[in-house]
Amino acid sequence: MTPRPYRTGQRQAAATEQTRTKILTAAGELLTGDKGPGAFSMEAVARQAGVARMTVYYQFESRTGLLESLFDDLAARGGMGGVRDVFASATDARTALAKFIAVFAGFYSSARTALRRLRGLAVIDADLEETLRHRGERRRVGLRTLIDRLTAETGAETTPDERDELCLMLFTLTSFETFDLLCEPGSSTEQAASRMERMVFVLLDEWLPAHT
Repeated sequence: MTPRPYRTGQRQAAATEQTRTKILTAAGELLTGDKGPGAFSMEAVARQAGVARMTVYYQFESRTGLLESLFDDLAARGGMGGVRDVFASATDARTALAKFIAVFAGFYSSARTALRRLRGLAVIDADLEETLRHRGERRRVGLRTLIDRLTAETGAETTPDERDELCLMLFTLTSFETFDLLCEPGSSTEQAASRMERMVFVLLDEWLPAHT
């Protein structure tokens, strides 16, 4: 008796996913390895993963496509799914903002070296730069939503331009670049996360009274 078609399809899908995971793991290892991002190539990833170079191209189409997928994989494993919970909860805006910051700080902590090197590669890869910029805009949208909630809860009288300005400042304070700078020698990532949160709320505590 021949295998049922759906079972064959399930096995094929599982094998494809296993190969994809193997390639992403290899890509992460190369990106964060001692040789640095200069050693990163589709051929090197294929060797590291133990697959044919064309398999890597089949899965990700291009070097940029592989790096985009690696970023998304790092985000998923770094807890970025928690952002949905922030907006699904019924907590007040300040509490939600603290949780929002914690989610991003956790992601930055989990993949600090990889994120630093991805941004380095983006300097010479316009497509990757655009991808990272687009991913970053999601954080800006989330911050603007929280700012709107906060001003509504506090009764702050603000214009859209004023809220945009605040959003820009919070966007800068919650960026990976800021987090990375806060991880100065001798500091832990937990200290960096705490510093980031304090900076955000110092700014808010100065900004809100001026608009209420």
